[in-house]
Amino acid sequence: MADLSGLSDEALAVFAFAAYHQLSSGQPVRSVVQRDGAGHKANDKAVEELKGRGLIEADGAEIRFTAQGEEALQGLIATIRGNRQA
Repeated sequence: MADLSGLSDEALAVFAFAAYHQLSSGQPVRSVVQRDGAGHKANDKAVEELKGRGLIEADGAEIRFTAQGEEALQGLIATIRGNRQA
């Protein structure tokens, strides 16, 4: 599983946001809104941190999880569900 250790809370919040949407909708999440035009946006430093770790790609409007980022998101969801596999 891709490692999320050492990430800032703001960077982890991007994954928490995606996990929330996947768990509440039951649909796989591969991207989230970076800036919604209504005042909600992902922290710019967090976006740069995640890009630097190769977990996301971002264009200012949307955050897309890379394959490594998707793996990390699924690992986080498994952990939340209590069935993380070692």
